[in-house]
Amino acid sequence: MRKLLAVLCVMTLTLSMLTACGSAKETESAAEDTTAAAAETETADDAAETEATETETAETTESTERTTFVVGFDAEFPPYGYADENGEYTGFDLELAEAVCEMEGWELVKQPIDWDAKDMELSTGAIDCIWNGFTMNGREDQYTWSEPYIDNSQVYVVAADSGISSPADLAGKAVGVQKDSSALAALEDEENADLMASFGTLTQYADYNTAFMDLEAGGIDCVALDIGVANYQIASRGDGYVMLDEKLATEQYGIGFLLGNEELRDIVQKDVEALYEDGTVTALAEKYDLVDCLCLGK
Repeated sequence: MRKLLAVLCVMTLTLSMLTACGSAKETESAAEDTTAAAAETETADDAAETEATETETAETTESTERTTFVVGFDAEFPPYGYADENGEYTGFDLELAEAVCEMEGWELVKQPIDWDAKDMELSTGAIDCIWNGFTMNGREDQYTWSEPYIDNSQVYVVAADSGISSPADLAGKAVGVQKDSSALAALEDEENADLMASFGTLTQYADYNTAFMDLEAGGIDCVALDIGVANYQIASRGDGYVMLDEKLATEQYGIGFLLGNEELRDIVQKDVEALYEDGTVTALAEKYDLVDCLCLGK
């Protein structure tokens, strides 16, 4: 009997030791798993922090190493970019670009370009961006864009005494538009094929000032163009012209950078947003009668 009890005691003790050993191993394994998970989380956090730091460093490097900022613009596209009565280049977009340069310590270089050659100017590095009432719609994949800052529409302007009150009245009429413009693209859109086919003629001009001179002289009956430009032209030419109620198209303006140049885009975008927050953008929009077109912060 004593021998049996002794054997039972030994077996019980051995079982207890094995159980304790198994628990210890499980605890140790759990601890190792927890440590590994924590290490993975820390590694992921470090990677994210590193990526953010690299992005910030790249932007800082771009900002500190750059001394000039070359803006390509159409010098005959008021109120966004044009030559004033003193021959100085000014406009809503150029003044906004100047404000960005003041924030960054850059010198603004205002570079007038042939609008037809804008892509070549950008791809060769002759300009840093296209900033001049530049339509994003239909070009989304061709450039690295800022956020849209102007809601724009394409409209028709005619002489007040022309008797033209709708696009349907343009059948057989002479219509003018700027080459490679958003208005031309809208007219060439499939949904406007019948409308454009109804025109007597469609003349493409190098700039809208020339188109309006032809409208004033009676060479054409209508000009299709951006609403901001239309408002400026009508205001500067008196009461002789009106805008048709029916619009040709709607679109948005952005700042176009070379595809892939996100570093420079991010710097400029951040500054434009700061200028909107401090009231600079709104003040400029009031100066150029564009407040109703602003879409920043909306």
